[in-house]
Amino acid sequence: MSRSPVTLLTGPRQAGKSTLAQRVVRPSPASAFDLEDYRDLARLAEPMLALRDTGETIVIDEAQRMPELFESLRVLVDENRRPGRFVVLGSASPDLTGLGSESLAGRVTLVELTGFRLGDVGAHRLDDLWLRGGLPESFLAADDQASSAWRDDYIATFLERDLAGFGFRFPATMMHRFWTMLAHYHGQTWNGAAIARSIDVSEKTVRRLVDALTDALVVRQLPAWFANISKRQVKAPRVYVRDCGLLHRLLGIDTRLDLERHPKLGASWEGMVLEQLPARFSDTAAAFWSTHSGAELDLRLEIDGQVIGFEIKRTDRPAATRSMHSALADLGLDHLVIVHAGAHRFALASRITAIGAAELLVSDDPLAGL
Repeated sequence: MSRSPVTLLTGPRQAGKSTLAQRVVRPSPASAFDLEDYRDLARLAEPMLALRDTGETIVIDEAQRMPELFESLRVLVDENRRPGRFVVLGSASPDLTGLGSESLAGRVTLVELTGFRLGDVGAHRLDDLWLRGGLPESFLAADDQASSAWRDDYIATFLERDLAGFGFRFPATMMHRFWTMLAHYHGQTWNGAAIARSIDVSEKTVRRLVDALTDALVVRQLPAWFANISKRQVKAPRVYVRDCGLLHRLLGIDTRLDLERHPKLGASWEGMVLEQLPARFSDTAAAFWSTHSGAELDLRLEIDGQVIGFEIKRTDRPAATRSMHSALADLGLDHLVIVHAGAHRFALASRITAIGAAELLVSDDPLAGL
């Protein structure tokens, strides 16, 4: 807000965007617009008048419901580029809200709110965050049963109402079957043909379905990184249910014991850590890497001018592998970090260090000295 006339705050439904904006901006009733409220939509019938500069910051919530509004914002901002004029909230990707175009290029700062991260709740709540996920109402529920019930309601409401509000016209039953099937592919390379056969629809349809959930910020398609090497490399993205709490409900997991016994235990842990790393450090060129011969890297990030690789392991006794040494050599990594479930940091080989997830996600500068 201090450097741009427009700040776009995106994040999934119920991540806390509206609460954050109200507490930071504290807009007056005249400067707050909720586009799910028909009265505020009526106030915006003449946007050039309703959004004129009064010196206050104007907050516009659920902006994806009115993408045509951004042309008016561009005109208003060009008349007066005062920083902090508009805070725009959207429960969808910037492309879907209408800001993916160049209409506000150079005028907007993008901020993504992912729900609670470990740094927000403390390292001692790691297991709770893993089981319940980062959506505030789920994490802060009185007990695991109440948290599970809230997430069940969230999934039902999201599929029956929210997706339609984003412009996606898919039957809720079909989308629920697809999202559940996708949960079983969590952490795997995208295979549209296999999923299409499983739910008896076309590959084109499942492509539209996964793109819809990605645009709604509940699924991540992590792109593959291509290195200039002779090895055959995987090109398809990996797919993840972004909130681990929602993943667990889609898989029928209620308790920590259910989670520990589930065959997706390792993939769930990987997804929880992987979702927090780009937000913790940098989402610049976030990608995974894999070859058809079996070498792979869970996550590649560019952090402060260095290329860092991350391998995520649900163990407290990680070991350096041939695959990790291949990633170091083939990708030109400055360092490779094994994120593990234990509490200690230790070197495993030249440029390979094991760091506990809690330290990596909470401490002030966990990559110092690498």
